[in-house]
Amino acid sequence: MFKFILKRILMVIPTFLAITLVTFALVHFIPGDPVEIRMGERGVDPIVHAQMMEQMGLNDPLPEQYLNYIKGVVQGDFGRSFRNNEPVLKEFFTLFPATVELAFFALLWSLIAGIFLGVIAAVKKDSWISHTVTALSLTGYSMPIFWWGLILILYVSNFLGLPAGGRLPDEYWIDFDTGFMLIDTWNSGEPGAFVAAIKSLILPAVVLGTIPLAVVTRMTRSSMLEVLGEDYIRTAKAKGLSTTRIVIVHALRNALIPVITVVGLIVGQLLSGAVLTENIFSWPGIGKWIIDAINARDYPVLQGSVLIISTIIIVVNLLVDVIYGVVNPRIRHN
Repeated sequence: MFKFILKRILMVIPTFLAITLVTFALVHFIPGDPVEIRMGERGVDPIVHAQMMEQMGLNDPLPEQYLNYIKGVVQGDFGRSFRNNEPVLKEFFTLFPATVELAFFALLWSLIAGIFLGVIAAVKKDSWISHTVTALSLTGYSMPIFWWGLILILYVSNFLGLPAGGRLPDEYWIDFDTGFMLIDTWNSGEPGAFVAAIKSLILPAVVLGTIPLAVVTRMTRSSMLEVLGEDYIRTAKAKGLSTTRIVIVHALRNALIPVITVVGLIVGQLLSGAVLTENIFSWPGIGKWIIDAINARDYPVLQGSVLIISTIIIVVNLLVDVIYGVVNPRIRHN
């Protein structure tokens, strides 16, 4: 088991270096001058422009800039934002709880609903229920996030009275101690604040969790169909066990093992999908921060945010690999 984990960790190192290099290159190839964008329509004096470029560290050759950036990252310094001179790491973890809260509930509902629908579709194989679930999962997987979000805002928001944006309506004033809105509204004791925070979370979580829901549904259905065809399931049926007991106790437990492998991919989908979702619903998290940084050509924010998010995804996938190796010894031994 130790060799298995060590092998996975060693595979992370070149991946991490590749991410830093690709991110640095793509960010610096974005058209636009950070100084000119920062100054806006006022124009920039050539001398002032040169001074600001020097201050931002953009006058050095790109290889030197990359090496300086790597040295800073190794020391825990991800640079400072061009816009407000705040440390990137500080800004990231100030906004990160909002994205984590949104992604967690999107993951939660996609797993619960996806596993349920996948099991139903497998048990009711070749029925109209199975075909409907399959069609809906394909639709959900191919549906553009921005279009789906706008549809929910235009129709579902008005019909159900759910907020179309933000984390909490303006009439509530609370202290953000943890950054997690549900926890802070609960601790505040202000009447109605906790319920309002839940309502604000529903639409963006539904939009963000739609594609993961489709993935989990199809994966669960496929895995359940395979397990239900095994000999021990036929033996259980021959013994007279109820369908419910066979499905829940014997089949589902083994069918969920492959589903574990997609959790790491789903985390990546949630963090990348948050960029669009947070902008659609004016959700003040990492996704909206990244879009603002792109518009301002804020190189340190873009490099730092992508690098930190990539590291989180790598760590999550590493943990998933280890868990999968524990529950499935064949993978570990191979």
